[in-house]
Amino acid sequence: MYHLTALVTCLALAFYFYLSIEVSKARARFGVKLPAISGHPDFERVFRVHMNTLEWMPIFLPSLWLFAIYVSDPYAAMLGLVWIGGRALYLTGYSQAAEKRGRGFAVQFVAAAILWAGALGTIVWRLVQG
Repeated sequence: MYHLTALVTCLALAFYFYLSIEVSKARARFGVKLPAISGHPDFERVFRVHMNTLEWMPIFLPSLWLFAIYVSDPYAAMLGLVWIGGRALYLTGYSQAAEKRGRGFAVQFVAAAILWAGALGTIVWRLVQG
């Protein structure tokens, strides 16, 4: 069973839900009415954090699960927590200024890359080994 990876998946989804709440609050705070997605620069940065996280979910979640299945549930969960932490740093930095998003982006990118490469490498290794 993959209980740890399942728990991290739920945490990632909870974080994404939190970001959607932050966008709603930013809409109210900066007076950006639906369906607009631009207007106040502070709103736009919060919105982009939300959308960028959505853009990374199809990379992160399958890589997380394939890593858990083919490599290790505990290590997948640990890397998943690093990814969530990176997204949180991304939120904190980008909410302040676009120039401050780099560190969080790098952390989540490295975690996702390790998950993807680890899963791919192990799958190929097992195919070659028969």
